[in-house]
Amino acid sequence: MLGIYSLNKNYIKIFVSINDLGKRIDKLLSKKIDGFSRNKIQDLILNGNIMLDKEIIKDQSLVIKKEGTLFVNLPKPKDSKLIAKKMDLEIFYEDEHLLVLNKKAGIIVHPGAGNYENTLVNGLLYHCKNSLSGIGGVLRPGIVHRIDKMTSGLLVIAKNDITHNSLSEQFKNRNIKRKYICLTWNSTNLKKGLIKKNIIRSKVNRKKMVVCEENMGRDALTEYQLKNKFDFKKLSISIYECKLHTGRTHQIRVHLNYIGVPIIGDFVYKKNINKDYLPLNIKENIEKNFIIPKRQALHAQSIGFFHPYMEKDMFFESEEPKEFRDFVSLCEKSD
Repeated sequence: MLGIYSLNKNYIKIFVSINDLGKRIDKLLSKKIDGFSRNKIQDLILNGNIMLDKEIIKDQSLVIKKEGTLFVNLPKPKDSKLIAKKMDLEIFYEDEHLLVLNKKAGIIVHPGAGNYENTLVNGLLYHCKNSLSGIGGVLRPGIVHRIDKMTSGLLVIAKNDITHNSLSEQFKNRNIKRKYICLTWNSTNLKKGLIKKNIIRSKVNRKKMVVCEENMGRDALTEYQLKNKFDFKKLSISIYECKLHTGRTHQIRVHLNYIGVPIIGDFVYKKNINKDYLPLNIKENIEKNFIIPKRQALHAQSIGFFHPYMEKDMFFESEEPKEFRDFVSLCEKSD
């Protein structure tokens, strides 16, 4: 088990126990330090960045033969060549180790697929300068987790590798508390429950994820609770609160569509809804704020985690976006 007992910006300090004897150092550390591949560990060894007690490790395939303490030096991240760009970031909290921000819908989290200048990472590079973790790679500095482009809400960003590793471990061990709020189409009477359905990438459409059998894909658990429901002739609209117990790609979108309450504005998982059953003002509001901009009505409302340096639990909650509040107000008046 990982035993970090020194939290330093420049290195990780790890106990080597009797259970670790006989294991290759690259395999051992890649399992103990989340976010570090065997290749990354081997590169660190090659450059003299790993010591066992006071001895620099030179053999990338070294087999651990004695108990002791491993020191993993964390060199500064390589220059990503990404452009730092001034951006209006809504920051909820910030210290020298991490920050929590509220991402707007329409902003991609990190560069990729031809977009290298207009992402959240570009804004973070401008705001944080060189103070971002490098574990995620040169295109994802500071990024511990993501939310979709057209989803809004809270993200925690790591400013150094120790923080990144701690947060990654918390995600891996399912200790991060995340709550989402969403507006959905609803043809059911479902009020609350736990969706336990594995998710896998679709073979037909590689941009989609689908529910699959237990022996396939990755396990996924979503807890949902109905907060409000508005009935209009043959069509109902609901507000659901969802808690993530896992963090799979498109998880809430896939799971809610699976149980018959697809998210408004989600063209990937539910395209054809007859909105003519809605009052005209509500129909127009949906068209303007969700359908035309292709903005799925999903917001990461809160996040809770353990701060590795302050050694205390932290919790942050954001207000629903204005377009959510305005839409719900219209529904309440028309219901």
